[in-house]
Amino acid sequence: MNHIGCLKCWVFNFLTILLSGLSVGCKARTDVLAPLTQVWREGRRKISLLILPLNTTSHNKIKGDKRIGPHSIDIISIIFGSLLGGGDVERKKDGTRITFFQEAMHVKYLLWLHNQLAIRGYCNPTVPAIGKRLGKKGKVRKTIRFATWTYTSFDWIYDLWYVNGVKVVPSTIGDYLTPLALAIWVMDSGVKASITQGGAGLKFINCFSYSDCLLLVQVLHKNFGLKAIIGSTGASSQFRIYIPKESMVDLRNKVGTFIIPEQKYKLLP
Repeated sequence: MNHIGCLKCWVFNFLTILLSGLSVGCKARTDVLAPLTQVWREGRRKISLLILPLNTTSHNKIKGDKRIGPHSIDIISIIFGSLLGGGDVERKKDGTRITFFQEAMHVKYLLWLHNQLAIRGYCNPTVPAIGKRLGKKGKVRKTIRFATWTYTSFDWIYDLWYVNGVKVVPSTIGDYLTPLALAIWVMDSGVKASITQGGAGLKFINCFSYSDCLLLVQVLHKNFGLKAIIGSTGASSQFRIYIPKESMVDLRNKVGTFIIPEQKYKLLP
């Protein structure tokens, strides 16, 4: 491999973004500069090198093992929050990619999510097409899906979330459940609870094992001080997380700034 050539690309990419950031103000460029900092110590000096996802029109031609990490905490938060919902991880021969799917009222949310990843160079910038499928009672429902590029630096995510091909909640989920990740989980699969469930609360429609739910309840309390309840779905070994009315104010305070306007109704009394 031509390491000198690779280094030139990184330096060029860094200078281009830095200069553009200076032209519009560093604060405005935070979303671009936030990704992926590695720090080496040389004596008493710190040398920082920004390693950014390659954002080019030919990105899809780059092999997965040539797409480099590490990845920013925002990217990891988006991924982990999505995986608690309807997101999935696909292991491929040249790496791993994250897939996203939503339907009906959540289409606008997924378009927003696609934009968050596209502007950071993590997926095809082309806006995903809205499809249709027949739902219950023959009702036509809008659907949308997209995936990230394939990265070998995503392989560890698959290894955390899948055991013998079965999706599980990682034992280390507490390290990754940030306010942004929780907000993504709320937007992805949270629904307002019905009156019969106490009203004014929130439940997550994705199902987990009881032990996974117990872990999530503990993490929600430890990380955010939220009270959460485990509820049965009526199916064997399938349970859901429910956040009751008394914790909704705390939930709004923790994630409200990340919730898009179309999803804010979920947090209302």
